[in-house]
Amino acid sequence: MPATILDGNKIAAEIRAEAAEAVKNMSATGLRPGLAVVLVGNNPASEIYVRGKVKSCEEVGIYSEKHTPSQSVTTEELLTLVADLNRRNEIDGILVQLPLPPQVDSKKILLAVDPAKDVDGFHPTNVGFLSTQRPGLVPCTPAGIMEILQRSGVKLAGQEAAVIGRSDIVGKPMAMLLLNANATVTVCHSKTRDLPGVCRRADILVAAIGRAGMVTRDFVKPGATVIDVGMNRVTDPGEFARLFAGNAKREETFKSKGSVLVGDVHPEVAAIAGAITPVPGGVGPLTIAMLMSNTVKAAKMRRGNFTAAAD
Repeated sequence: MPATILDGNKIAAEIRAEAAEAVKNMSATGLRPGLAVVLVGNNPASEIYVRGKVKSCEEVGIYSEKHTPSQSVTTEELLTLVADLNRRNEIDGILVQLPLPPQVDSKKILLAVDPAKDVDGFHPTNVGFLSTQRPGLVPCTPAGIMEILQRSGVKLAGQEAAVIGRSDIVGKPMAMLLLNANATVTVCHSKTRDLPGVCRRADILVAAIGRAGMVTRDFVKPGATVIDVGMNRVTDPGEFARLFAGNAKREETFKSKGSVLVGDVHPEVAAIAGAITPVPGGVGPLTIAMLMSNTVKAAKMRRGNFTAAAD
């Protein structure tokens, strides 16, 4: 029986609707949540992401503003901008779009963001809150994955989970969230011995490595829930054939566009997994939905409504 498809678009729409309702209630008391996005230079991919974030703010009712320093900006100039946004009370969330130009000290910039406004959840203070199970802001992608799992009724307590990838943005916080939900967690990476064997033990497998179709059926226990975080653009015909041979719909897309999107999980896995997230339409939509949710949460926590802190 083919895997159940976990529809990220549907779950993201639910979360955005909940955020919109919360914004409406807060705005009625004169407190409208606000998000500032800092986009340096002209990176086309970053521009697309930021456009999506600003559009989502409009839809949900969050006040948003975009700051666009030039590509030649210095670390000091960006620190001044962040300090100004930290001071402004109508700004509840600050998001610095990565990557930053090479002359800018990215770590210094991220560290300068007020942890109470750190809607990306990257600040060491928020990382510490997550690891000690205190209320704080959690990175959007792992937080979104938890929403997919919980809202789809996937059992977490007592289950074996494997996370492939140990980045600060996805892998590590994902492992911590699963651990906090009482799963038994293994974090896998490039030095893991017998990676397929380790992954095959998992009831829940999260792939966040950034390599097209690397997770094949030998990695997956039959019936497991597979979460595909990858978003890779395939342009090589040989690579396309390895992933999608015989898939007429994908072949048509590849012919007309010269590329196709694929996750870190090989499409063949859908034949043995119990449930799987598609690419596109799986984890991606949740990332922006959780940014909206985090901005609302930051506004509530900053403005003294601590009942919302543990939502």
